[in-house]
Amino acid sequence: MKIAISGKGGVGKTTIMALLAGELRKQGREVLVIDADPSPHMAETLGFKDAATIQPIAEMTKLLTERAGKTEGSPFYNLNPNVNDLLKDFMLNHDGMRLMVLGAIQVAEGGCACPENHVLKKMLKKMLLAEGEVVLLDMEAGVEHLGRGTVAGVDQLLIVVIPSRSSIRTALKIKKMAEDVRIPKISFIGNLIRNEEDREFLINSLGETPIAFFPDSEGIRKAEREERAIIKVEKGLENAPHQLLQHIFQG
Repeated sequence: MKIAISGKGGVGKTTIMALLAGELRKQGREVLVIDADPSPHMAETLGFKDAATIQPIAEMTKLLTERAGKTEGSPFYNLNPNVNDLLKDFMLNHDGMRLMVLGAIQVAEGGCACPENHVLKKMLKKMLLAEGEVVLLDMEAGVEHLGRGTVAGVDQLLIVVIPSRSSIRTALKIKKMAEDVRIPKISFIGNLIRNEEDREFLINSLGETPIAFFPDSEGIRKAEREERAIIKVEKGLENAPHQLLQHIFQG
């Protein structure tokens, strides 16, 4: 199963994806997490050793250019780059979970990094075709990745939304674009929920009930400030990770 997560910046999508990964591991499932956010920090969230030293593949510009087969001054590049060895060499392992830190190429002022992006997309496609494991894809915030068709091929899209008008507007736009690219299953997840009023606000504003509600957790805030792995937080989550997993596989 391939599951992507998205939402407006700052809503906690990386935290929820990490907690979902932890719940999957508790059930003995094989998990591959792909961090495709332009500012990746899934490694820290999952508790990978020396996380701060991990370089996203998107920042390895020389490697990507070479693999794309592009030479200086030439407009041509390899349309089918071999990435199998990159998947092996840059796959990280920790506590039974595998992580690939892709990142995303940042292009300033409308410039083009098409060959390098093409290599990243080829790697992503290869990983999304993996069999016999759950693949979790942490996307960049907002809706741009859907416009580029980056998540085409995933089985489910989880849209994280908090009780704010701006978050809801972005979430609804993401859902519409996800429907346009025919993602089979699209679900909302409520985060930073403080009370029943927050729940009702989301339900009424979204026009449907999120499949899980994650509380505004003091434990998660404290773990993040102390640079501890959020995945190890269990108290104060109101069983939300388990409920989310149930909905994903039974809903």
